[in-house]
Amino acid sequence: MSAPVAAVRGLQTRWDKGVATTGAMIILAIESIVAGVSDIVRRRFPWGEYFFQAWFMTRVSLVPTILVAIPFGVIVSVQIGGVAEQIGAASFSGAVNGVGVLRQGAPLVTSLMIAGAVGSAICSDLGARTIREEVDALKVMGISPVNRLVAPRVFAAVTVALLLNVIVAATAILTGFMLNVGTGSVSSGTYLGSFVGFAQISDLFLAEFKAAVFGLIATIVAAHKGLSATGGPKGVADAVNQTVVLAFILLALVNVALTQAYVMLVPQRIA
Repeated sequence: MSAPVAAVRGLQTRWDKGVATTGAMIILAIESIVAGVSDIVRRRFPWGEYFFQAWFMTRVSLVPTILVAIPFGVIVSVQIGGVAEQIGAASFSGAVNGVGVLRQGAPLVTSLMIAGAVGSAICSDLGARTIREEVDALKVMGISPVNRLVAPRVFAAVTVALLLNVIVAATAILTGFMLNVGTGSVSSGTYLGSFVGFAQISDLFLAEFKAAVFGLIATIVAAHKGLSATGGPKGVADAVNQTVVLAFILLALVNVALTQAYVMLVPQRIA
């Protein structure tokens, strides 16, 4: 077999695996949402597992998220404040900083924390259960792993992502306010006035929607990789690495798509 033919076949194989993985994750997402909603309606949802996972996710991600949000707010404020002063638009620094953090910064920081800290933990947990054949034991007993393991984690991750997004946005915006007003670059009234003049309630809805979607994607990727882990402990470690990389890529692509759709569909406020 010639080298070009082997290369083409290798690309085809990778493409087929990518399509199969994407399809499997979409199916898992649909099944987990349907299973969770149906169990809630039928009062069979495992609320104990849901609250346990939500508390675990909050415990492992809250402090790192705040620690990332503070320097993120500082960096954004310094860069925006410097450019605003150069062009004589320091009075608009509040609008640019606040709206930028609300639309882009907070959901992205939240998604990175969910994918990195929470996603890796979910993948390692489900992967360990898979290689120990606990998932197969559930199937033998007639218990769906999606209903028992995946759905509570998906709902918990979405809930935690929504809460973390608010915390990140408030922390970053407050940091920017203190930095700009504290250094005397702009007065507090001007800073808040520009933010209120350009921000709109749909910006908050966009940020929360992004956070929910990002939490769903990160959890589905982690659950899929964990449930399909093979090869013992090394296979679980490989699945965790694949989860983090794949989740970051998908979150970046989805973020671009959602942002462009929002800009095109929602009229922007003009002060």
